[in-house]
Amino acid sequence: MTRIKDRRKAIGLRKLGKTYSEIRRDLRIPKSTLSDWLGKYPLTNEQMALLRKSEKRNRYLSIEKIIATKRKKREARLNATYNQEKQRLLSLNKKELELAGLFLYWGEGSKNLKGALSINNTDPQVLKFILFWLKNVLQVSQDKIRVYLHLYSDMRVNKEMKFWSKELKLPLSQFYKPYIKKSRRSKIDHKGHGHGTCGLAVIDIRLKEKILMGIKAIADYYSVKI
Repeated sequence: MTRIKDRRKAIGLRKLGKTYSEIRRDLRIPKSTLSDWLGKYPLTNEQMALLRKSEKRNRYLSIEKIIATKRKKREARLNATYNQEKQRLLSLNKKELELAGLFLYWGEGSKNLKGALSINNTDPQVLKFILFWLKNVLQVSQDKIRVYLHLYSDMRVNKEMKFWSKELKLPLSQFYKPYIKKSRRSKIDHKGHGHGTCGLAVIDIRLKEKILMGIKAIADYYSVKI
């Protein structure tokens, strides 16, 4: 809990325009930890201008410039790698998409043979891919897909349901009643995407058996090759 509070304090101070050096001094947190926490919170141009004007704080400006330069180089490197991988990998044919979905389900989906075909995640992009996989690869009719949410007690249920409905382009009539955890999101660290956990479910035992046996076939085939 102390770590969570420190992280929130650090982010709060950063949003107020404090430098890495000032936050590290005030909270006694290692620079490497702050770099991880504050990577998404660069100082604005206005905040950098205030640093230049302050004789007392101007000495921190060079450090902030170094951090900003490193961030820009990293962003440029990632963008270049993204474009290279996009050109190299896409687009996928139907079998490749089927395998991608199988591996994702292997890691994230329900393995109980008797239950519904279901997979959940906090990342809307993951859910969108699964939805595409269900509809376009497994040929599941959209009206057979159900959505379930796991939310914290201090979250606005209707707001989150509308968020997921819009993201997935699925009507609220296909949503189960959300499960509300007793714990509060405000008491945990700000990980995930901030909209709870969303799951997609299809009640089709034969389809689930096919998916699980496909995963088992892949696992059996490669497990003897190590």
